[in-house]
Amino acid sequence: MSSVHVEIADSPRGGRVATVRHDNSARLNVIDSGGAEALSAAIREAAGSPGVRAVVLRGAGERAFIGGADIREMVDLTPETARPFIASIHGVCTAIRGAPVPVVARLAGYCLGAGLEIAASCDLRVADTTAKFAMPEVQVGIPSVIEAALLPRLVGWGRASRLIYTGETIGAERAHDWGLVDSLVAEGGLDDEIARTVDAICAAGPAAIRLQKALMREWEELPLSEAVARGIDCLADGFASGEARERMQAFLDRKR
Repeated sequence: MSSVHVEIADSPRGGRVATVRHDNSARLNVIDSGGAEALSAAIREAAGSPGVRAVVLRGAGERAFIGGADIREMVDLTPETARPFIASIHGVCTAIRGAPVPVVARLAGYCLGAGLEIAASCDLRVADTTAKFAMPEVQVGIPSVIEAALLPRLVGWGRASRLIYTGETIGAERAHDWGLVDSLVAEGGLDDEIARTVDAICAAGPAAIRLQKALMREWEELPLSEAVARGIDCLADGFASGEARERMQAFLDRKR
């Protein structure tokens, strides 16, 4: 049975970092509908906690991030019950993409099916060389759906088609070469790289980061001219809080 744990700690660069851990380690952290609902709620709560500037999403242990959706639950689905089941997984992706701060996926071991869809929904993906990725749904008689739709944007149509049509498992090095993984480190170096990543986010202006996340989500949907126009609006909004003036002045003061 899945469980979810949240830890929030101070960052040495300012603000706080929330770590959300999905735990079903006896079964490669596979996720069932109840676990998906709990994970969605935990992500929303963690991202909305006072002072939190970044969220790290991980699986329990080192054998898997999320090893897919729970086939033991899926085997008895009907056309009527399949819809709320997959909607619960989609809810996790929606919570990640709608979070006001960046969500960083910590990827060790297996990242399969629903796990890869959840990872694709994150703002950044950091993996070590033990990570393995696949979309095996067609091998068990169903299509890859929901946030699998993000894969062509991440790796291109040809590579996404290869993953989705064949169910092939790829290693961390290939995933990094394809752009599916943003940062790749040797086994044992994952937590240090995660810390470097979230420290860089925490060192930035917190209001600017929130504006940037919201703007990037808009960029996904808007035509280019409208995306540029929204960026102008966001830049103007960035001067509303005083954060920009304070940080720019500090930069100028250091140059003197």
